[in-house]
Amino acid sequence: MKVGMRVLRGVVGAALVFFAVPVATTAVGVVMASPAAAQSASSIAVEGNRRVEAETIRSYFKPGPGGRLDQGSIDDGLKALIETGLFQDVRINQAGGRLVVSVVENPVIGRLAFEGNKKIKDEQLSAEIQSKPRGTLSRPMVQGDALRIAEIYRRSGRYDVRVDPQIIEQPNNRVDLVFVITEGPKTGVKSIEFVGNKAYSSYRLKDVIKTRESNLLSFLGNGDVYDPDRVEADRDLIRRFYLKHGFADVQVVAALTEYDPERKGFLVTFKIEEGQQYRVGSVTFESAIPTLDGNSMRSFSRVNVGSLYNAEALEKSVEEMQIELSRRGYAFATVRPRGDRNFDEHTVSIVFSIEEGPRVYIERINVVGNTRTRDYVIRREFDISEGDAYNRALVDRAERRLKNLDFFKTVKITTEPGSSSDRVILVVNLEEKSTGDFSVSGGYSTSDGALGEVSVSERNFLGRGIFAKASVQYGQYARGYSLSFVEPYLLDYRVALGLDLYQREQLANRYISYSTKTLGFSPRLGFALREDLSLQVRYSLYRQEITLPSYLNNCNNIPGAGFLPTPQYIAGNTTPQNNLLGTYGVLGCYADGEASLPVRIGLAGGAYWTSSLGYTLTYNTLDNIKNPTDGLLVDLRQDFAGVGGDVKFIKTAFDAKYYTTLVSDLVGLVHLQAGNLSTYGGNQLRMLDHFQMGSNLVRGFAPNGIGPRDIGQYALYGYGGDALGGTNYWGASVELQMPFWFLPKEVGLKGAVYADAGSLFDYKGPTSWSVTGEVNTPGCIPASQTTIGTCSGLNYDDTNLVRTSVGVGLIWASPFGPLRFDYAIPITKGKYDRVQEFKFGGGTSF
Repeated sequence: MKVGMRVLRGVVGAALVFFAVPVATTAVGVVMASPAAAQSASSIAVEGNRRVEAETIRSYFKPGPGGRLDQGSIDDGLKALIETGLFQDVRINQAGGRLVVSVVENPVIGRLAFEGNKKIKDEQLSAEIQSKPRGTLSRPMVQGDALRIAEIYRRSGRYDVRVDPQIIEQPNNRVDLVFVITEGPKTGVKSIEFVGNKAYSSYRLKDVIKTRESNLLSFLGNGDVYDPDRVEADRDLIRRFYLKHGFADVQVVAALTEYDPERKGFLVTFKIEEGQQYRVGSVTFESAIPTLDGNSMRSFSRVNVGSLYNAEALEKSVEEMQIELSRRGYAFATVRPRGDRNFDEHTVSIVFSIEEGPRVYIERINVVGNTRTRDYVIRREFDISEGDAYNRALVDRAERRLKNLDFFKTVKITTEPGSSSDRVILVVNLEEKSTGDFSVSGGYSTSDGALGEVSVSERNFLGRGIFAKASVQYGQYARGYSLSFVEPYLLDYRVALGLDLYQREQLANRYISYSTKTLGFSPRLGFALREDLSLQVRYSLYRQEITLPSYLNNCNNIPGAGFLPTPQYIAGNTTPQNNLLGTYGVLGCYADGEASLPVRIGLAGGAYWTSSLGYTLTYNTLDNIKNPTDGLLVDLRQDFAGVGGDVKFIKTAFDAKYYTTLVSDLVGLVHLQAGNLSTYGGNQLRMLDHFQMGSNLVRGFAPNGIGPRDIGQYALYGYGGDALGGTNYWGASVELQMPFWFLPKEVGLKGAVYADAGSLFDYKGPTSWSVTGEVNTPGCIPASQTTIGTCSGLNYDDTNLVRTSVGVGLIWASPFGPLRFDYAIPITKGKYDRVQEFKFGGGTSF
């Protein structure tokens, strides 16, 4: 018998199909000398082998009955030798009654290299292929490796990739294997279409899915790269979106993809059958467990009569009910929701049926795929462990928690049969992803000017699930650094411990005359009371001081007077008739200055320490944190200062935002704010502890632009001095956000129109400062020149006036980060308020 295999000589750059030809030829090119001769062969001789032992080759030929080789044994041995992939050529002959097996071994790969790859690193490609240095060259394996490399590129959006394997012969039966890669341009998604959608526009549905259309800025991301797995996931996102909004019969029939050679990209079309929209007609509870009243589960239902049918709320209701049943001792109880549709009324009657489920226990939890993350970081997300009753609701909750960690690309929990019929094994399949981030950020705002930040963060520090971040900010008017650390499971309890150390410096600018420097430390504890309700308690200790340039802190400089008056001149101008300020009082230390009396008091007092305890209660039902269209976000914050330190106050702030979709793609926003500051123990409030408001309350006003203000200089210069702040504020805003339908969705632009109203009032800081007789007090005349009560009497405006404004905004979800431009016109304003009609803010990380 002869089996022929041709050997490639020199450099081979043929197509992959060429590599399969020799193997196929070997498999079919077998010529037996004669059946009789084969059957009479009693021994096997091996020729041509170098690395493979002769005995190993003989072992593939198994004698038949009687201890002799028959034709079947020889055929089987030949086939087995070929399938090893170790040989280029195998020849079988009969010589002198013996079976002679002549082989030519496959060469050994000396060097494995990749050429032309720029988008994917050598290390990633090497890990994905089977051919390895110092391994045997196998042409079928090389063919498979080339196909695998091409598939990797297609997954990254490059469908025009070419992979040409080349074999370069070297001495001693060794070769170099080189994969020459022509990457080609990125193959993006050129268009996304929706067919059958009536209730929601295609513009709105593009917000639901992850796939994006290609545009001029697509090179900054990869959302437009065609990925069949992502498109399939988008089908589920669309279906869940409809189910959440009452469409119980929705079906996303297909996601059709077609490559357009002219546009060199993919066209994706989602075909949808919406069905009709349902509301909840009734909610009832049934229990098949004699000792359990089904109605006792009513308080755990998130489904309300009259509301839109919401499959997501239904799932969460089932989950919370099963968890509660487990707490009550019904470990194997299951809750099965049933919906009876009324097609005429467009309602669904929801029935929660509670029954005793099968008695199944968890035998083992196997975690697969975590190479960096510690096992305990994954296992602590489970509320169940080995030996506990199997509860599907708790397993689903654990899967959701693992996904929310954002440590993994994929998370899937499956079950396998255990050692007996009442045992199951949970298998947690994970694929890890990078959790570190180094970013350089830059931005500009009309209040803080240009600002740059460098930060390093790690969400899964040392694989222990710890968050750590260090950042440095340096800007035109704001500078500082911060260190943050969060341990999400303190002492193995689901309580997050956070530590923050920070220093901030706010420089004087056109809105404030003074600079502040703050150094602080704040530990905090976070508790998740429910999925939509969280509590944070904290302790804050910070040191704050004011600095002023010398020309803003003296008693011998009257701007606009044309000269620098001496203390003797000031002392001689003590009557109203020759006082430059006229009826505003005698000319004293404070009356000349450029910085307000409360600022100077703060400067003279040196650094202040504030020690406070506080909490924040947050209720969040937003559908999307970055781009919400529905839901409620409420924050209630309180801080109690006076646990040591130099100041005592109670500060309360309330903030609520409600989003709702009005018509089509129009989103309405109602924003309410309020705050109160009070003191206790007879302490006076500092100016720095007051609320400062401007565009953060009513747009169209400058930072610190509204509320109580020093007006001591107004008669001379026609403008107010420093903003003093207030102890009470309120604000209300209504906003309508709308997309620009004439622009592609991927541009990320939308507009807004809004109306704001609010007020800041009730200053309770220092209003006088009598220092007569003291020598060299900062900001005051030396005692030898003081003949009047100096630095006393703050003249300020504190009108409780409602400020209002209307405006338009441009919101851009740009690849450089979120940007917003606002132009607002004040309708009502105070006499001394400062207006800023245009406002811009934004930044990025790269």
